[in-house]
Amino acid sequence: MTAALAALEARLATKELERDAIESAQTLLAIAEEALERWVVARGDVPTGEQREGFRLLALHRQGARGVPSFNACRETCREIAYHYNLLTMAPHHDQSARRARMMQLLVNHLVLFVSGKMEVEGLGEFCCASRPLRTEPST
Repeated sequence: MTAALAALEARLATKELERDAIESAQTLLAIAEEALERWVVARGDVPTGEQREGFRLLALHRQGARGVPSFNACRETCREIAYHYNLLTMAPHHDQSARRARMMQLLVNHLVLFVSGKMEVEGLGEFCCASRPLRTEPST
């Protein structure tokens, strides 16, 4: 695992969520984006500044998955992070905000662990239904 991803993981492990739901959501989204930026840079690309469906996170995922079908294993995690970001920022005073922020934190941690694992083990994520080898093998 790279030192930068290890630092993100440690930051998540010790992170106390802010009382402000919007601030928590912004911080967690930034950590998720940084994890994907690290993946893109490790592959020799420059991280995109574009957005996909209103999120840079989704654009970074798309860029990171280009040419690596097994990277799609974390696509739904990225979409869930975006969903929880919207929940927290659109209704910051909801009675479930603390639970939503905790769930977003767990999702971001999952993404960081996946990216760090992917950097160590190229085949990680090949079980994913979106992975080309699984889709092209004849069914028995």
